[in-house]
Amino acid sequence: MTITFITGANKGLGHETARRLIEQGHTVLLGARDRNAGAAAAEALGARFVPIDVTDDASVASAAADVARHEGRIDVLINNAGVAGSYGDPSELTGTEILDVLDVNLVGVVRTTTAFLPLLRLSTDPVVINVSSSMGSLAATHDPTRAESAVIAPAYTASKAALTMLTTQYAKALTDIRINAADPGYTATDLNGHSGPQTVTEGTDAVVGLATEGPGNGSGRFVDRDGEISWS
Repeated sequence: MTITFITGANKGLGHETARRLIEQGHTVLLGARDRNAGAAAAEALGARFVPIDVTDDASVASAAADVARHEGRIDVLINNAGVAGSYGDPSELTGTEILDVLDVNLVGVVRTTTAFLPLLRLSTDPVVINVSSSMGSLAATHDPTRAESAVIAPAYTASKAALTMLTTQYAKALTDIRINAADPGYTATDLNGHSGPQTVTEGTDAVVGLATEGPGNGSGRFVDRDGEISWS
């Protein structure tokens, strides 16, 4: 049985990913910072709730210890937790605002991945999936035919560009684990005021695909719901 841990899974893409993977037979550990919302979501889905705040070292360590006690390993880690930061004119953007977004979207991935690596290495087919975005792609954000080109979100886009590159570095270094990044696409979630044209089900296609593809597939890839994409 595949054991999957998902951060930020009490709503949106993380919640829908959990629902779909449970349908496919995964044992899902639903990670969330909000204890009430996380517990309620886990109960509704048939997952087990594990409290985790990816911006807090002690919380992340406690979550990993909890999983070690109860499940003993994980097979798939989905680093889904994310925040948007401010949109629009960056003239008054502050260092604190940027750091707050990076702390969740980038550093939170590092904290969580490091803490869960020992549990992943007990799996016969360990997988890490980082939920990134083409909002961090130079090509996509300069292409006037794409929605990414019309959005100004300096902290978010910078964090996702960094996350995609971080994924490739992990993949090169940790050759015993399959590590990839997924682009959900422009999906209607709280993160964008439900403005995206895709449903959350469509937005989770890439993540679910990576979580269920099985051994023998590549590492260091960036994929969307249509398949592997280049990043520049």
